[in-house]
Amino acid sequence: MTKKTAFDRVLEARSKDKIDIKDLTNGIVDNFIELHGDRAYGDDEAVYAGIGSLNGQPVTVIGIRKGDDEVSDMDVHFGSAEPDGYRKALRLMKQAEKFNRPVITLINTPGAYPDVQAEYHGQGYMISQLILQGMQLKVPYISVIVGEGGSGGALALAVGDCVWAFENSIYSILSPEGYATILWKDSSRAHEAAEVMKLTPEDLIKQGIIDKVIPEVKTPTEINEFKTQLFDKIEELRAIPVQEMLQKRYQRYREF
Repeated sequence: MTKKTAFDRVLEARSKDKIDIKDLTNGIVDNFIELHGDRAYGDDEAVYAGIGSLNGQPVTVIGIRKGDDEVSDMDVHFGSAEPDGYRKALRLMKQAEKFNRPVITLINTPGAYPDVQAEYHGQGYMISQLILQGMQLKVPYISVIVGEGGSGGALALAVGDCVWAFENSIYSILSPEGYATILWKDSSRAHEAAEVMKLTPEDLIKQGIIDKVIPEVKTPTEINEFKTQLFDKIEELRAIPVQEMLQKRYQRYREF
């Protein structure tokens, strides 16, 4: 078998064959109820979030999703959340803490929506607030990179007690095309950039940026296996005193 290049992983992370965040969410939790709105401005469809039951344990799930066709991709800006989406995520994180529900984030985004209006409405501020809230969250918090994990848009939901990544996913400061354009003024060198950026799960786990690589999840059996891993990790985190859990989370990111 030919070894996959870093850019092969980039293409697979972006593939339409990836399990949809909606399908994944409804596969790992029962009786999922989607919650809408940021209570301030709007409801970003790119952020699919709500509450459900994981093996009888109430949990909050927050996902950034892509569309499954051209029309729905346009509706969710190809997986790039806007400020109201991040405000919705922040609202649900605070709600989860209030009701002592663990938080699971499922991430598939090339990055936050790069629009002038998004910046006017506080894009950067909302990302920073989610990072701050995530670091202080007094409930177990698991972050999972399902496909693309691009820039601050992904980081906003990826400061959990542990960060997992699917086998065919990437996590980076920007796209290989963007990296090549900035560094070499030539986006066609994206293949080369992907190797330099060390954005594959194998590279990320060596650097301590992620904690675990999850085999690709598509079939019901694979979804159940992933569900079991999530439940076991939540139980492990629940057994840790809150202040100790927060200190471990802080140290995890302080080391970088």
